[in-house]
Amino acid sequence: MSGFGKDIRKTRKKRYEKDKAYSVRKMAARVGIEPSYLSKVERGKQPPPSERAIVSIAKELDLNPDKLLARAGKISSDVKAAIIEKPDLMPELVRKLKKRSRRQLMRLLDQHNGNELLND
Repeated sequence: MSGFGKDIRKTRKKRYEKDKAYSVRKMAARVGIEPSYLSKVERGKQPPPSERAIVSIAKELDLNPDKLLARAGKISSDVKAAIIEKPDLMPELVRKLKKRSRRQLMRLLDQHNGNELLND
C-alpha cells in the first residue's frame, strides 16, 4: 500500500466511523471518480489520481491539498506554473531553500506574510 493511499484510507475510515457519508462509494461520487478506482488507490493497487481529484479528496477529508499532492509525488499546477514562468530563478530558489530547516522556512513565511518582505 502506498503512503498516499494508506493516508487517504486511514483518514476516510476515521471519518466513516462517525459519518457513513465517508464510504468509498459516497466519497468517490463526491470526488468524481469510480469507487473501485478509489479503493484500488487506497490499497496501493493504482497510482494516485489527477491533481483535480487529489485536491477534491483533500477538501473532502479536510487535509492540506499541497501535502496530499506531495504524498502522491505531485505538485500543484500553480506551483509548476510559477517555476515555468521564472525558470532562471525559481529552481535555484527552491534548491537553496531545501537546505533550510523547517523552522527557518516558517520564519521566512511569517516575515513575508506579516511584512510583505518579498513583495516588489
